[in-house]
Amino acid sequence: MAGIPLYFVDLQDDLDDFGFEDYGPDCDSMRITAFLDIPGQDNLSPLARLEKYAFSDNIFNRQIIARGLLDVFRDFSNNEEDFLTVMEMVVRLSEDAEPTVRTELMEQIPPIAIFLQESRPKFPTAFVEYLMPIVVRYLTDVNNQVRKAGQEALLILLEQGLIAQSDIENKVCPILLDLSAPDSDDEYKVEAVNIICKMASMLSRTTVEHMLLPRFCELCSDGKLFQVRKICAANFGDICNAVGQEATERLLIPKFFELCSDSVWGMRKACAECFMAVSYTTSPEVRRSELSPLFISLISDTCRWVRQAAFQSLGPFISTFANPSSAGLYIREDGTLSIRPSAQDVNSNSCQPSNSITLMSSNTNTTSSSSEQPMEIKLESSTEETSAEVSTKHSENLNKDAREESSGFCTNSEDVSRLPQGDGVTAGVTEVTKDNSFPGMNSRLQSEDVFNTFLYWRPPLPDISQDLELLQFKTEKHKDSCSVPCNNCVASSEIKRVLESLQEHMDDPDVQAQVQVLSAALRAAQFDSVGDCETKKPEEGRGKLKKIILDEMPVSCATCSQMEEDTLSSLACQDNISDQSTTTKLKSTASEEQHRETSVFLKKEQENDPPFEDNKPKLQDIIPQPLLDQYLSMTDPARAQTVDTEIAKHCAYSLPGVALTLGRQNWHCLKDTYETLASDVQWKVRRTLAFSIHELAVILGDQLTAADLVPIFNGFLKDLDEVRIGVLKHLYDFLKLLHADKRREYLYQLQEFVVTDNSRNWRFRYELAEQLILILELYNPNDVYDYLRHIALTLCSDKVSEVRWISFKLVVAILQKFYGNNASALGLNFINELVVRFRHCSKWVGRQAFAFICQAVVEEECMPVDQFVEHLLPSLLSLASDPVPNVRVLLAKALRQTLLEKAYFKSVGNPHLEAAEQTILALQSDRDQDVSFFATIKLKQGNMDSTTIEQQN
Repeated sequence: MAGIPLYFVDLQDDLDDFGFEDYGPDCDSMRITAFLDIPGQDNLSPLARLEKYAFSDNIFNRQIIARGLLDVFRDFSNNEEDFLTVMEMVVRLSEDAEPTVRTELMEQIPPIAIFLQESRPKFPTAFVEYLMPIVVRYLTDVNNQVRKAGQEALLILLEQGLIAQSDIENKVCPILLDLSAPDSDDEYKVEAVNIICKMASMLSRTTVEHMLLPRFCELCSDGKLFQVRKICAANFGDICNAVGQEATERLLIPKFFELCSDSVWGMRKACAECFMAVSYTTSPEVRRSELSPLFISLISDTCRWVRQAAFQSLGPFISTFANPSSAGLYIREDGTLSIRPSAQDVNSNSCQPSNSITLMSSNTNTTSSSSEQPMEIKLESSTEETSAEVSTKHSENLNKDAREESSGFCTNSEDVSRLPQGDGVTAGVTEVTKDNSFPGMNSRLQSEDVFNTFLYWRPPLPDISQDLELLQFKTEKHKDSCSVPCNNCVASSEIKRVLESLQEHMDDPDVQAQVQVLSAALRAAQFDSVGDCETKKPEEGRGKLKKIILDEMPVSCATCSQMEEDTLSSLACQDNISDQSTTTKLKSTASEEQHRETSVFLKKEQENDPPFEDNKPKLQDIIPQPLLDQYLSMTDPARAQTVDTEIAKHCAYSLPGVALTLGRQNWHCLKDTYETLASDVQWKVRRTLAFSIHELAVILGDQLTAADLVPIFNGFLKDLDEVRIGVLKHLYDFLKLLHADKRREYLYQLQEFVVTDNSRNWRFRYELAEQLILILELYNPNDVYDYLRHIALTLCSDKVSEVRWISFKLVVAILQKFYGNNASALGLNFINELVVRFRHCSKWVGRQAFAFICQAVVEEECMPVDQFVEHLLPSLLSLASDPVPNVRVLLAKALRQTLLEKAYFKSVGNPHLEAAEQTILALQSDRDQDVSFFATIKLKQGNMDSTTIEQQN
């Protein structure tokens, strides 16, 4: 019907002849075929008149009939014979030689089909017998516009489920397969493959897999038309989703590899854009082993547009590696993040509170290294024992489904007693068995050593037994053939390598002591290498080495002494590590004095040895490391020059998804990147982070949020308004994740939101008022009165009416906060301030605001009615003598629509009812017509929204 106004202008005389005198652009409810009901000079029946105009020589007549077919069917649906006659006319009309008539007819097929579906008991086969053949025939029409109308109608019918499965398989699919055949016309083939891709998601998996998938695979390798391959590449993800994982990996993944290596860059770009959808359908093994290298090739493509699309899809592709069991979070149906407690937390009754939004225990006494490097537990299915994997090198062949990641420890020894008797080891206690290829450590910890305050709270130490064994092997190999200086050189290089492997655990005191021992050994080896070059007996060298270590090492605990013996034994190559060696037991604690000495020593060592200054390596085993490396490189300024100027924005946009995939235990991999993005010179990048910082806080938990996100959040608060609005829109969501003491620090900073770079940016202040309504629940009444009250009163006096009206609701919420928490004294003080500030305001806008606030207080019932009638009602009724009619109008509405409708004022004998009624009578006789109108008439809509009120003022 979009063309009716044009016809109305150009052919008004013809419309008048058909009875269209009253039809125009504004008469949308007028039936197009109303002329059928008007008796004319021809004395024909409506059905005969329909046939006359349907096959008239005038093209416009036939167009009008085609456009009004739905009304025609409704008119003749009561008579089956007439209905079938109309159907035959439709079939004849579908063969019209004019393309515009056929197009108009096809546009009416979907609504007619819906009408027939509703009237199915009367005409069960009308659509299949009459209309469905028209739809199929129009797919091969010679006119391009008619074909497009037929394709759109087909998709609508499939989406609404109006085509039977048998018709899809026997009528629709065969014609599409013929049109997409290799010998088909190019134009028809492009249209056919496009419709196949679009309808795949609407068909059953069996139909797509058996009828359309083979042809789709052929079209992906079409060497004649690159347009066909491009359509296949652009819709590849939808096809994969339609056929499922098995068919995708068996048939589609090889074709996807071909398209990703296509000679035309447009194909590769389309593949990069749909990579996430393809990855989502595959198994984790295929995703990691096949798709990841393929994606890396797209990122390094020679074409800049392909690289740009690949980097834009990198974050979404990484998000397909997300595993709720490891991340501890999952996305609800409404799109919000929620916590999924791990099986360990449920079974062992973890110390983490159930209502906490974090996964790490808030009362953990572990060091910072333990929170950044959570212990990984590998569950062996063959035994009931739990072994803690403490190696710093993550192997990708671990079974991810059989591994749990622990980020905190229980604080009660009772939790340990709940473990099965066969476990013998708890989180935080490292047991190394012979089956795990740690030679010389095959004995179990004694039962009295299962729980110990030192053992229980310390993070697991990295195992260096394999490195020491390698050191022993190389030393023995060169024992007889190499001189002492050569041996010392080998030992020095090996000791350096072991020291580098320990740098990730430098926060642990025991690791520091071990590094101290190895550093002394390193200096001894270097001392020997620069000494005299005469060959000495190995025993003499070992004695000298041991003496130097004993002289350099400070007083240490039994653990360090044991480590010293093991290290010396390995370095000297005296004893072979065998199954008879005993397990290293950690049974003592380090004093604070020794810890300080070790810290000073390590600082000196790090100053003298630059390699030890390296930060914690950004290694993880959730996603392939090359993908993470490429993602982290998106902040490189060189990328903006060679790939995309907005690549940093894309990195910031997908960062929450990447963080969710990696989990909070791997936040160290993204921390530097996040800080770089937060300080980016482009405000669009910072704005993107500001809008998602509350989601990232849910992912990281309260501890990491307080340590890493709060400083960035504070920076956003002082940024441009374009960045601050992102923080402001989710201010409540972020503040509720913080601890109460940390949250209270922002009370004073909230008033900074009132000041904006541009005073015309009233929406900023409007959003602030909305957030303050939510934030009220996070603070106690005293804090609300001391800090938030001033902001609310300031917003109530804003120049923009929209800000004022939402601020009035904020005032009502504050009153509800006071009286709901038994802070009536604060509420009374606030009421008195409202009366002074608004009731006695010199501007009529303030007095009008007071009337609205009183009306909202009564509606929300935010305070006891006796308090209202005592402190607010007298001031409200006194507005009846206000000189400004707009104030009196709002007073009349407040009394008539709200106040007098409450049960308290309807009770007989109420002393305040008489005063309210006298005020209403006075307003009814007001000289202003609007005031008397609203005081007399009770509107159907009891509550007028702020926009309507403002317009009437």
